[in-house]
Amino acid sequence: MILPAVSALSRIRTAGSVGGLSIGLFGGSFNPAHPGHRDVALSALRHLGLDQVWWLVSPQNPLKSAAEMASQAARLASAEAMIAGHPRLLATDLESRLGTVYTAETIRVLHRRFPRLRFVWLMGADNLAGIHRWRHWQHIFHDVPVAVFDRPSYSLAALGAPAAHRFAAARLTGPARRTLRSARTPAWAFVTMKLNPASATAIRAGRAPAR
Repeated sequence: MILPAVSALSRIRTAGSVGGLSIGLFGGSFNPAHPGHRDVALSALRHLGLDQVWWLVSPQNPLKSAAEMASQAARLASAEAMIAGHPRLLATDLESRLGTVYTAETIRVLHRRFPRLRFVWLMGADNLAGIHRWRHWQHIFHDVPVAVFDRPSYSLAALGAPAAHRFAAARLTGPARRTLRSARTPAWAFVTMKLNPASATAIRAGRAPAR
């Protein structure tokens, strides 16, 4: 059974009132959501010891063309379908509800709204490779621990990117990754996982991903 968005919001409020939970924030366009996204979220639960992962389906990525973007409702529905009722994964339109556009802004608002929760920002290696183009990107690393997940063909570019060099001393490796959720910021980790070739671009183009 697919849980409706209202159920996700109720669970978010419950998490905020309970407090003490470690929450992965998995932002993206999800245009559409696909099994690779689900693999990242499940890997975050497994490798980082998180209690929940909130999928933040963005209203519109400022760095992507709106012409190529499905409606937020359609993208949220695809995320809900991909989660398929998993009790620790939540698909949300929180950024629309909070009125935020940029990731750094979203994180700061969530800290104010849910001061009893610990947040970890989750992203694919492709985003680490380009995060230096995001508004106030360094604030993200100072405000929350960051977990970067391996993606096909992006590892070398990501680990050689400006952000990886800027915060090289803050990288946690090996067993220390398990402490990321409670680490003093800045702190980030690169998480290797079984690579899923699924691609939103390929799905939109009607092509099956190469295997």
